[in-house]
Amino acid sequence: MKFLKYMLLIITVVIAVSCADTNAIYSEILVDDSVDAPPVSSQFKKRVLIEDYTGTWCGNCTRVSYGIKKVMEQSDKAVAVAIHNGNDPFHFANIQPLKNLVSPNNDLQLPIARLNRTIVWTEPDTNVAQVKNLTSNNCGLGLAMNSTVGEGTITLDVSVKFSQNYSNLRLVVYLLENKLIYKQEDYTTLYGLVFPQHVIQGFEHNHVLRTALTDLLGNQLTGTTFDKTVTSNFTLPIPTNISNPENMSFVAFVVDENNNVINVRESKPNETVELEENP
Repeated sequence: MKFLKYMLLIITVVIAVSCADTNAIYSEILVDDSVDAPPVSSQFKKRVLIEDYTGTWCGNCTRVSYGIKKVMEQSDKAVAVAIHNGNDPFHFANIQPLKNLVSPNNDLQLPIARLNRTIVWTEPDTNVAQVKNLTSNNCGLGLAMNSTVGEGTITLDVSVKFSQNYSNLRLVVYLLENKLIYKQEDYTTLYGLVFPQHVIQGFEHNHVLRTALTDLLGNQLTGTTFDKTVTSNFTLPIPTNISNPENMSFVAFVVDENNNVINVRESKPNETVELEENP
């Protein structure tokens, strides 16, 4: 009889603690973020980041741009960033922290393509599946963005909501430009060139990284716990290297302590994108 009373007391305490601390209980739930997993309530759509280290002078870099094009045709969950380097009108001058991340002990030999910042994209012109397999209906955090662009000024708000407890997260925010027309070296036949041709005239360069609104490796986020929303605000003049503000876009993503991207979002100027939370 005493044993039964003792067990009932333990069960009562466990129930009381569970009801009083839903955050701790919820944070222990392992959510299935595989590509075909059904949506889980209160989780968020999971997108994948493609970082394309490229150059207009790089004849093999078209393999990555072609792969990105194929991904975008087959999935709405991919966000691309083109980081130009070298003798290139779109050269990103502050590339060193990213170079240290993707090629710390060697020269930056292009093309280099990374998925979610740290994963090597193998055979990018043909391997769409590798990219799509990093997306899901479920993620423990989601992003929302709202921007106002006018009179030479950009105002951008980035909000991150959490359905799990996290620690040691950082936020990265990029400003990109699209529809930049310039020649592109191409040693492939992916865009229709026939040997000895090796230059595409009037190539449209998209997703071009122009500046970062945060540290390139991210600004520390605090308050990253269950059911909380953290908002970061940015105000800056339109950078002088922007050719056409109407062709800008913003990319925001959250990385963990190992620089792995957890989720990513993109928006256009004067656009509000809401949280993609599962009902």
